[in-house]
Amino acid sequence: MDQTHGTTRPRIRIRRPRRGSAFATAAVLTVAAVAPAAAPRPAPPAPPELAPAPSARPAFGSLAPCALTSGPGLQMADGIPTGRGYSRSTGTVHALNLMIDFPDVRGQGTARQRFEEFFPQTSRWFAQSSYGRLDYRPEMPIAHWLRMPRPFHAYGIKRGSPFDPGYRKLVADIAKSADPKVDFRRYDLVNVLVTPNAGPPAAHAVLSVTYADNQHAPAADGVPLANVSFVYSRQDDGSGSLRRTGFRVLPHENGHVFGLPDLYTHGGGDKAGHWDVMSEDWGPGNDLLAWHKWKLGWLGPRQIACAARSGVFAHTLSPLSRAEGTKLVFVPVSPSTGYAIEARATGGNDEAICKPGILISWVNTGVDSGGGPVTIVDSTPRGRGCTRERNVHPGLSDAAYAPGETFDAAANGVRIRVRVTGRDAAGDYGVEITRRASGGARG
Repeated sequence: MDQTHGTTRPRIRIRRPRRGSAFATAAVLTVAAVAPAAAPRPAPPAPPELAPAPSARPAFGSLAPCALTSGPGLQMADGIPTGRGYSRSTGTVHALNLMIDFPDVRGQGTARQRFEEFFPQTSRWFAQSSYGRLDYRPEMPIAHWLRMPRPFHAYGIKRGSPFDPGYRKLVADIAKSADPKVDFRRYDLVNVLVTPNAGPPAAHAVLSVTYADNQHAPAADGVPLANVSFVYSRQDDGSGSLRRTGFRVLPHENGHVFGLPDLYTHGGGDKAGHWDVMSEDWGPGNDLLAWHKWKLGWLGPRQIACAARSGVFAHTLSPLSRAEGTKLVFVPVSPSTGYAIEARATGGNDEAICKPGILISWVNTGVDSGGGPVTIVDSTPRGRGCTRERNVHPGLSDAAYAPGETFDAAANGVRIRVRVTGRDAAGDYGVEITRRASGGARG
């Protein structure tokens, strides 16, 4: 199993198969114990804790109580800020792309065609999601298939493969084969786009994986290949949209390179549905949650509000697809848990939203990748959803709260009420957030 930072194994993020595939019977290397199925309302954390004092993290100013830190011993958690060792997620990022094949599995099509399955779409996706704060520049210094010296089966690549020994051999062979034409010091991350006919179809077993913060990887040109994403078979969901949406496996994998955890669990998208590309990335397009955009540095301090004290607060939230306006209101209830409140509507990277409104999610930075660090609060827990799109978790598709709807919860001695007061002509939502202490606790 993979270990935490500073040990002899890298942090590994493993792709999940589509629902209805051989996931249940495949041999899988998990990154965390799988959480139980999502309940209509997240359970209160235990033991009770108070939200951290505003002065606890002065670097965040008034947002300090809401910048929840990651729990100890986790491999890849959702805390803020992201730890060191990952690729930076703002400014100009240079991505090296290598198309590889094998003596027994020759490249399918040309290397350029494989590259164009992902670009410029991936760069545009990041530009849209980051509001221009991430300038993602893909480079292809080798214009042909880079043939590995060993057959594909010799590396023992399968779903759940650890970094040692197969991937260590593969990365070393990639570095050696590419070194005459590539200066690895020029790049912030590496994408290895494997010929799609290597391994099983993605509908049967998803091999795509990312090794992030991997300081024990082989070095090339004096730098460790610490943040590398591997993409194998095409992510075809059978809807005929592959050319338009199939690239999104790469934003998901690169999300790990930037420090984002998996939001799916053994139950698939039962926790976060299609509201974040780190949960479901097949089928129609989707964006990232506002919490992740804050974690990546794509939201400015003025776009975030922190409701850490008792009171009644009114806010106007603009949909996440637009660059301007307030994007996130966070209500912390302990040093590792709280509620994230954001507006979601069709636009930008979001195309599968069938019920726009205010999305509320329970964030737990003490839960590891793959264990459900984010749980979407479903406004219609007994409903069947509002979508017929393939690979969109139907039960959570209508999770957002519409004008006139109210969410009430009690957690950790704090009572929370979120009321959606309306939507204006520009599409912005008014919300009223009430935070009160309960049971004698300090709210």
